[in-house]
Amino acid sequence: MKTDELIKISTSLCAGSSILVVFLIFGYTFLEGLPVLIKYGPSFLTGLYWKPYADPPQFGLLPTIVGTLSVSGLAISMATPIGVLAAIYLAEYSGGGFLKSLIESATQLLVSIPSVVLGFIGLVFLVPTLAKTFGGWGFSILAGGIVLAIMTLPHIICISSDAIKAVPREYRYASLALGASRWQTIRRVVLPVAKSGILASIILGLGNAIGETMAVLMVIGNPEVPYIPTSILDRVRVLTSTIVIEFNYAVWGSDQMRALFAIGVTLFIITAVVNLVAFYILGGRIYAKKA
Repeated sequence: MKTDELIKISTSLCAGSSILVVFLIFGYTFLEGLPVLIKYGPSFLTGLYWKPYADPPQFGLLPTIVGTLSVSGLAISMATPIGVLAAIYLAEYSGGGFLKSLIESATQLLVSIPSVVLGFIGLVFLVPTLAKTFGGWGFSILAGGIVLAIMTLPHIICISSDAIKAVPREYRYASLALGASRWQTIRRVVLPVAKSGILASIILGLGNAIGETMAVLMVIGNPEVPYIPTSILDRVRVLTSTIVIEFNYAVWGSDQMRALFAIGVTLFIITAVVNLVAFYILGGRIYAKKA
């Protein structure tokens, strides 16, 4: 066998191993959670009460799903305008000077900050500030949304900036030649062309927000019995924090333990759907660019 063929096979196996690992993780999680999914059926997702220590135990995931989507949705709604405007500045206005390098370095550095550090900062600074401003304990959807928005910003800024830079310069020149201002060119020409890449960055940021654990766990309150929130100042529990909180107290092989695995399956499906949508949109943008 030639060296090139051997290298090709080896690299293919290494690339395929990532797919195998994903399937093994999902398969194991699904098999462990399947008994609870069969036993409780649709009520596992639509039930209003999560009481694993009741007699009989109740496993209703709806309040937790609503909490997860509330925190993630608030985070992405705050991060999107800031991230897109920052991407426009980096791609269109910053030029190639020191300020652009500084902003890009700061954005990349933000990605490297551990989520537990951001959560700790939120716990000691953000939560007391919200408590003084709005009353209550400060642990809330709003606190979790702000922390997640900070964590989501780098994804939106980097991908959106690349999408805007990928718009051919000829489009800009043609618009300016017709008498449009620079901002009119960006708003009416550049952003519509780059919208699929920008949307993909937002969806990828949303997927990252849904799967985050430690930073959210430290600032959202995590009520003992989850409930459907009615305000962004309400305490809430999300899917990931439920697994972290109850895993150490669940008896292996019990319905509670299997329910936690079922939560993992639910979370995996939600994040997989979000990421598939993002890759579909991003793939469409790349295909259109090549065409």
